[in-house]
Amino acid sequence: MPIAFNCPSCSVFTEVADEYAGRSGPCKSCGTTITIPQSASPAARVQTASVPLPTKPAESSGAQNVVVVLAIVIVGFIAVGGVLAALLLPAVQAARESARRMECANNLKHIGVAMHNYHDAYKTLPPAYTVDEEGNRLHSWRTLILPFMDQAPLYNQIDLSKPWDAPENRHLADVRIPAYACPSHPEDGALHCSYMVFVGETALFKGDEATKFADVTDGLSNTIMVVEVKDSHTSWMEPTDLSFDGRQIVINSTADNPGSYHPGGVQFVLADGSVTFIAETINLPTLQKLITRAGGEVIPPY
Repeated sequence: MPIAFNCPSCSVFTEVADEYAGRSGPCKSCGTTITIPQSASPAARVQTASVPLPTKPAESSGAQNVVVVLAIVIVGFIAVGGVLAALLLPAVQAARESARRMECANNLKHIGVAMHNYHDAYKTLPPAYTVDEEGNRLHSWRTLILPFMDQAPLYNQIDLSKPWDAPENRHLADVRIPAYACPSHPEDGALHCSYMVFVGETALFKGDEATKFADVTDGLSNTIMVVEVKDSHTSWMEPTDLSFDGRQIVINSTADNPGSYHPGGVQFVLADGSVTFIAETINLPTLQKLITRAGGEVIPPY
């Protein structure tokens, strides 16, 4: 069996085969000449028994601890991130809606300017819709103001003598005009028109009969010209708007009334071209007075 011994000079532990017992030679550590004993020394036996070799489980245990700590940290970051996202989400959504409402106001402002430019060119506002010789509706005011909405090439393709949904025109109704759609409208893949006018004998628009700003004796800043609508499935080419025949108008009620996806109310274009936000809590008689063009009413603050 191997002979284990310690160098008497440097105490380095050594093992050699028993065939070298009694022989002399230099220590592998310090070079001192030593004689190999006949058997293992007691000190060597003690050292051999008392010095355990390092084992891998200790290393594995440390690595596992590091993995556990990292996992806890990652889970903590995810949890904190989720809480922060939940706290910030309402603010982000509010900021997005504010931006969409501003874009919608810009659409209405563009339409208001186009209406005034049309009036400058033709000395009247566009009629709510055009009709053929039999009185059948052909086209909407939204079609008539296209040249003033930077859409002259599209306007030039429309056959105004044929109905909007005639074969010659129907494909053009599928052209999306961003300025005619509120950005807050849910995207459902369908074309929609978000802006309409009130049509009636006492409103700013009288159907196929054109009116002038001079007819607005209530004052341009006291008369509604264009309004937002909600849940509309009307094409921008379609000669369909809100009927005003003295009925009670309610904001955000049905598709037959003004409405919007903006919280709290609806945006209007007044006849002077300005855009204003009217709360859905507005006094209803006041809203009625804003729709008429020559009612002679006094408009209270709203």
